[in-house]
Amino acid sequence: MIEVLVLYYSRHGHVKAMAEQIARGVLSVTGCSPRLRTVPPWGAADDAIPEDGPPYVTRDDLRDCAALAVGSPTRFGNMAAGMKAFWDSTSDLWLSGALIDKPAGVFTAASSLHGGQESTLLSMMLPLLHHGMMIVGLPYSEAALQATRGGGTPYGPSHLAGDRNDRALDEHERELCVALGRRLATLARRLATN
Repeated sequence: MIEVLVLYYSRHGHVKAMAEQIARGVLSVTGCSPRLRTVPPWGAADDAIPEDGPPYVTRDDLRDCAALAVGSPTRFGNMAAGMKAFWDSTSDLWLSGALIDKPAGVFTAASSLHGGQESTLLSMMLPLLHHGMMIVGLPYSEAALQATRGGGTPYGPSHLAGDRNDRALDEHERELCVALGRRLATLARRLATN
């Protein structure tokens, strides 16, 4: 079974909802399965166990995955501190080349339409590029990318949560998340057979 790691941090549940849709996209590809993981919030003990939801990511999760999707809420145009702290701690994986040539994509949510979604997606790509991963975006052949009035970019799925963080994922945002999961799984499967 080819596993796609869907790694995210979510404070209000929007990025988690996106991660679940990406997992649906992974499941739509024969022979592929998602592995949902999260990171501790900034300042939390690394060995703490989350109260609910998926467990915290381990080094083995990254070593063992065939592809990776990384999601974080937008924090002033950048990824959340907990996600940044996690990537800052992965020098051992970088030194060993554990992630080289694995497909990776990114996703985010923000409370405002121009709240820095694209710069957050780009900032999440930087450590992945340093790890030698192959960045996967969303082509404009995805009809939802042309139709969206909420979130969605060629850099990866995004979600407009609203200024009260009460806006659920809309149809197009869900479709784009599923599309990213499907693309990552499809590419991972192709690479595994070569």
